[in-house]
Amino acid sequence: MAIILKANSASGMAVNDDCKLKFLELKAKRTYRYIIYKIDEKLKQVVVEKVGEPALTYEEFTANLPANECRYAIFDFDFFTEENVPKSKIFFIAWSPDTSRVRSKMLYASSKERFKRELDGIQVELQATDPSEMDLDVIKGRAN
Repeated sequence: MAIILKANSASGMAVNDDCKLKFLELKAKRTYRYIIYKIDEKLKQVVVEKVGEPALTYEEFTANLPANECRYAIFDFDFFTEENVPKSKIFFIAWSPDTSRVRSKMLYASSKERFKRELDGIQVELQATDPSEMDLDVIKGRAN
C-alpha cells in the first residue's frame, strides 16, 4: 500500500495518510479515545505516535503527552449537557510546553493549520503550553 504525502508549503511537513485514517476511525467508529501525533523531522511528516483505547480516561491521555516536547492530539470527550443528554466533542489540542525546544515550537506552530485542515470534524481547538491550560475543568468548560 502506497503512502501518499501532501507537502505543506509553509513548513515542508507532509501528513502521513495514517493520521487521517486514525482520525476517521475515531470520528466515525469511536475506535479510539485519543490520538497523539508527532512531527517526524527525518521523514518531514506528521505521524501517529500513539492511540488510546475507548475506555481510557482524560488523565490517562494527558499522562501520555511528553512533558518537554510538542505534540498534536485529538481527544474524544464524552459529557452530559445540563439537560442530562449524553454528547461528545472532538478536541484538537496543540501541546507546546514552555520547556520544549524553540525550534520544535516553531515547527509545530507553522504546521498546525495545514495539519488541522486534514482532520475534518474537529469541534474544539485548544492551545496549551502548560498542563493547567488543558486540565479537565478547561475541557469541560469548552465542551458546553
